[in-house]
Amino acid sequence: MENTRTIKELTQAVLQETEKIIVGKEKEIKLVIMAVLADGHVLLEDLPGSGKTTLVKTLSAALGCESGRIQFVPDLLPSDITGMIIYNQKTGDFQLRKGPVMTNILLADEINRAIPRTQSALLEAMEERQVTIDNERYELPEPFLVLATQNPVEMESTFKLPAAQMDRFLVKLSLGYLDRESEVEMLERLGDRIPFENVQKVTDHREILDAQKKAQEVFVAQNVARYMVDIAAATREHGELTLGVSPRGSKALYKAAKVWAAMEGRDFVTPDDVKAVAVPVLSHRIILSPEARYSGAEAEKIIEDILKEIPVGDIVNEL
Repeated sequence: MENTRTIKELTQAVLQETEKIIVGKEKEIKLVIMAVLADGHVLLEDLPGSGKTTLVKTLSAALGCESGRIQFVPDLLPSDITGMIIYNQKTGDFQLRKGPVMTNILLADEINRAIPRTQSALLEAMEERQVTIDNERYELPEPFLVLATQNPVEMESTFKLPAAQMDRFLVKLSLGYLDRESEVEMLERLGDRIPFENVQKVTDHREILDAQKKAQEVFVAQNVARYMVDIAAATREHGELTLGVSPRGSKALYKAAKVWAAMEGRDFVTPDDVKAVAVPVLSHRIILSPEARYSGAEAEKIIEDILKEIPVGDIVNEL
């Protein structure tokens, strides 16, 4: 696979293939691609039928990586995710039966339907890129990405993701409904079936890993880094929040902004790059106060308001 392309060219190639199936969601697709190139994980939270699983399957085909799927249910066990050691009666040896987590792209479908103990089995994999089975550690393939989906509407037989696990997701997205024109285009283009076979592989794991390394070289000026910290600090002092953005969240914003800049064809980060990724990177890392939830406040809107309040004029002039 050609690996002399820029990150912007790679992004456009993956975006073009993904849009064969996913209509009218360019920004959301680019944010998922950003997460891939930032070596992060994605949580897609949306209504049933909005295209969450379709997006994951389409993107996996375009990226050309091995993929696995786990349908989360209340009786799912941690070993159903990580795998287990079994006894082979024919050979008389104990052998590893790999779980679906040992892949490049893992679709964790309806992740909030599993009990907390099972959800926590993903934590080690997401953070350390390894799993522990019978006290033995096994490295996961590179790249490794969890694309999890959850339905926020149905509350029966669901379990809220713990804050520790939410913090492991680089971004949280919602696809939302299509506008009328895009929905008509979807029907005309796809009809009553989804032609995944039309999606071509346009990259592979080697080029993705190379792009991840290139993205780390993007320059971040000190004043831009201070701007990111100012955003995080504003959440910690916000009157409607009981929990603001942690230092892990600041690091996630730093990483995401660098990749977004590279995707836009630049080797340095601007405040606009920070603004482009701040809401999906930070909104799931804050906790609203009970009073704010009661009054109908939304985490995304709070981050948007903070972005409007923090001045960027001097930063732009110094770049």
